[in-house]
Amino acid sequence: MSTPLWEARADLVVVGTGVAGLTAALRARELGLRVLVVTKAAIGDGNTRWAQGGVAVVLPGEHDAGDSVEAHVRDTLVAGAGLCDEDAVAAIIAGGPEAVRRLRERGAVFDPAPGGGLARTREGGHSAFRVVHAGGDATGAEVERALVTAASDSRVPVLEGHIAVDAVRTPLGAVCGLLVLDGNGVPGVLGASAVLLASGGLGQLYQATSNPEVATGDGLALALRAGAAAADVEFVQFHPTVLYTGRGARGRCPLVTEAVRGEGAVLVDATGARVMRGVHPLEDLAPRDVVSAAITRHLADAPGGVDDHVFLDATGIPDLATRFPTVHAACLAAGVDPSAQPIPVAPAAHFACGGVVSDVDGRTGVTGLYAAGEVARTGLHGANRLASNSLLEGLVVGTRTAEAVAADLAMGVLARGGGCASAALPVAPVADRDSLQRVMSRYAAIGRDAEGLAVVGSVLDLSTADRVLDTRQLVEDAALTVAARALIAAAAERTESRGCHVRTDFTERDDANWRRSQVVRLTPTGQPVLADPIAARGAA
Repeated sequence: MSTPLWEARADLVVVGTGVAGLTAALRARELGLRVLVVTKAAIGDGNTRWAQGGVAVVLPGEHDAGDSVEAHVRDTLVAGAGLCDEDAVAAIIAGGPEAVRRLRERGAVFDPAPGGGLARTREGGHSAFRVVHAGGDATGAEVERALVTAASDSRVPVLEGHIAVDAVRTPLGAVCGLLVLDGNGVPGVLGASAVLLASGGLGQLYQATSNPEVATGDGLALALRAGAAAADVEFVQFHPTVLYTGRGARGRCPLVTEAVRGEGAVLVDATGARVMRGVHPLEDLAPRDVVSAAITRHLADAPGGVDDHVFLDATGIPDLATRFPTVHAACLAAGVDPSAQPIPVAPAAHFACGGVVSDVDGRTGVTGLYAAGEVARTGLHGANRLASNSLLEGLVVGTRTAEAVAADLAMGVLARGGGCASAALPVAPVADRDSLQRVMSRYAAIGRDAEGLAVVGSVLDLSTADRVLDTRQLVEDAALTVAARALIAAAAERTESRGCHVRTDFTERDDANWRRSQVVRLTPTGQPVLADPIAARGAA
């Protein structure tokens, strides 16, 4: 069936139950809005619960005198490699203390420091110990637990097992609802004055990723089909230390949080030589793009005969099992005792630095459509995300988006009901997922060139067919297809190396020509095309 058979209505429909989505839903509920949350899996199955490191935030009275919000801003701009929006960075980081206070009021418990206040750690790219954490290395799980509990206590309605397929729009193009499939594949419409996309990232573009299987770029594809723009999609961050479980690993691989290096662990190769020595002033605590690229270059020489992974030596951390229980358990399950032997690790797809173009209040270029969290491109991350800024962004922008929706409703910017065009399940290009993941991993991961990117485009063209999006798998595969094509178009055009985007045929950063964010839109036939760029407004 291609036409909706059921309908529900709310002021705000939120897609996604991670940190950004649930934070927005709770704040909107406090503001008196009728809220409906939709997720294609269970409420706790998103990416937030897998976040290990913590929340990067400067808390007044709980941090050393040497740290400051201004220092956090500087570190973020440096990590972003010249493509951050400085105003967005300043606004989001300044909003961190209040966002963490609200989260703690909602029940989140962070690890205490022995002398009072909260315990802090340091991660790559940070100039100070400012990352607060929970459960040692289970911060995301604690944040998600607190938000899910708060949503239940506040009776926020959540539709589990419902996948967002397409935006429903008025004849003038404003978003006025959402077309979804329920768990039985029956289409329905969620009418709304506003739709917030908080659906996470696109790690499943690649064979190996730290992301769960739900991270298929659904929100990015939906926004593009609705007429919104995306930017910085070529910048996919590869986390340098994902647990290596064997050649040809597929799907979600256990993360080894950057905080392990913050506590003194170092990267070594199969011969025991330090990987990061002399590469960067911060060595093992360099920004993630630097470390991942350095590992990839190092392995090209196959030191000790090992060409697909390096090792993280954490044997000098005395309380490893209690400080990092999640990492410790994952290593033991893989047959590695991290207290006695180095941990085998390799880079894997981790975080989309780009996404749907939006401001720090979640507004996109399409009336009624908002975006927050990893699916959004606010300008905070630029060409490379600073560690532990993601949970911070979700908390701050989730709250601000709910307040923006309430303000837009009060000012009459958004319709209160009616005016929607008829809805039907869309037809979209769908590529074979296995083929897509293989060529993206081979040619569009760390280290890209024109020839390889052309191969990806050809394989996608050959393996793609138009399909009616009437199942969850087809919706996901169509989203991955759009995301891959958008990424390839932007990566092929950016003839320089910057942040997460490493071109082996253009190895230098080119500020004279490329200090700008590329914008991608969809043509009426569903093809990604590059539009007018966004000039960078951050530190060079």
